[in-house]
Amino acid sequence: MLGKLPVSANIATRDLEAARRFYVDILGLEQVGSEGDELIVLRSGPTAVNVYRSDYAGTNRATALTWDTDAALDGLVQALRDRGVRFEHYPDLPGLQLQGDVHVAGHMKLVWFKDPDGNILNLVGR
Repeated sequence: MLGKLPVSANIATRDLEAARRFYVDILGLEQVGSEGDELIVLRSGPTAVNVYRSDYAGTNRATALTWDTDAALDGLVQALRDRGVRFEHYPDLPGLQLQGDVHVAGHMKLVWFKDPDGNILNLVGR
């Protein structure tokens, strides 16, 4: 029923301008719209990401967004590190070995980091 319809991601923020700077200037998403000081619409590949003002920003303790980077993960990690992004380390995740900032499971590589509100973001590569 819904499987053929486009879907958007939603991320809450307490500070819309700080979120815009992070997602546009640091991560490189494109801002394609806005609704005053309540919402900005970003584009990441074919996906829309709605960043909206909320007092509940950062309260989700699970991963909110994941980008599939294929083989480009190592270069993206370095580029993000150069822009000041700090990566999260989860040394107790079953089946994953932490190598620097990258968690490795067989051929899969993963990193996690947070936006200014503490929303957890993730890159996955192979």
